[in-house]
Amino acid sequence: MALKVTLNGETRQLAAPTSVRGLLESLGLDPAKIAVERNLEIVPRSTYGDVAVVDGDRLEIVHFIGGGNAPAAVPREDKPFILAGKTYKSRLIIGTGKFKDYAQNAAALEASGAQIITVAVRRVNLTDPGQPRLVDFIDPKHVTFLPNTAGCFTGEDAVRTLRLAREAGGWSLVKLEVLGEKKLLYPDMIETLRATEMLSKDGFQVMVYCSDDPLMAKRLEDVGAVAIMPLASPIGSGMGIQATVNIRMIIEDAKVPVIVDAGIGTASDAAVAMELGCDGVISNTGIAHARDPLQMAEAMKLAVEAGRLAWLAGRMPKKAYADPSSPLSGLI
Repeated sequence: MALKVTLNGETRQLAAPTSVRGLLESLGLDPAKIAVERNLEIVPRSTYGDVAVVDGDRLEIVHFIGGGNAPAAVPREDKPFILAGKTYKSRLIIGTGKFKDYAQNAAALEASGAQIITVAVRRVNLTDPGQPRLVDFIDPKHVTFLPNTAGCFTGEDAVRTLRLAREAGGWSLVKLEVLGEKKLLYPDMIETLRATEMLSKDGFQVMVYCSDDPLMAKRLEDVGAVAIMPLASPIGSGMGIQATVNIRMIIEDAKVPVIVDAGIGTASDAAVAMELGCDGVISNTGIAHARDPLQMAEAMKLAVEAGRLAWLAGRMPKKAYADPSSPLSGLI
C-alpha cells in the first residue's frame, strides 16, 4: 500500500510500508550520521528499525554541517556620478587656489579632465579693476563653478558669502565649509550643521565639507546636504586618508554622493579614496604644490579612474601567509 509522507517539508510517495531505518537506507543515508524527528518528536537512533513510517507522517531528517557556505559575490553597480541632478563623467574635482597663476590653473584643469572646480568668493580689488579674473581663463559655461565658503567661521558668514555667489553667477550648487579655528582648519560641525539647514531652506544645493564622523554625516544628509565631503586629513596637509574605517562607514550609510575632501596629497591617496567606494575626490594643494602641477593633475585623473575600477572589481582578500599562484603538486 502506497504511503504519502512529508520529508523535510516536501511531499513524497512511498511505494510500500517501511521503518525509519528502511527509509533512511532507501535515501542512501547512513543512520549513524542522521537525526530524525517524526511528527515533532525525536526518534531515538536505537529504535530506527522498530519505528514504522505510516501514512501522513511528517519527518525532519537533519545532519551536521560546517557553518555554511561562503556568500556569493554580489556585483557592484557602476552608478553614474550625479550632483544636483547633473551627471558628470569625471569624478575628480579640483580647486583654484595656490596655483602660480590662472593660466597654470586652466592648464591643470585640462590635464585633470575635471568638470567641476571649487572657487572662493573674495572682494574685488577696486584699486586695480583690470586685474585678471578666473573667468577670463576658465569658462563657467563649460565647467561647473562650485562656490565655497573657505575662510568662514560662522554659519551666518557662510550663508552671506554664498548668497553673494549666487547673485554673482546664479549658482545654487555650492560647497559649504565652516571652520573651527585657523590652525587645524578643522570643520566646526555644530555651525556646519546649522548652516547646511539654513542654506537648504534658502534653495541652495549644499555639498558639505565635514569631519569623518559617520553620525554627523548622517545628520547633514537629514537636513538637506546633497553630498557629504569628509576630510581625509587636515586641509593642505597632503597626509592622505587617516581614518579609512570611518570613511567606509559614511559611504555605507549615505544615500547621497560621498566625496573625500582635504588632505589628498598624491595620486595614490586619490586611488585609496576611490577603492573605499567614494563617489569622487577633491584635490587642490596636491596638484598646485606638486613639482609639476600638470603631470600631477593627469596622475590624479588616472588614479581616480583606476581606483573606481578597482572598487567595482573588488579586491582579493588579504592573507597572513603566502599563497602560490601556481599549484605545488606535480612539480618535476
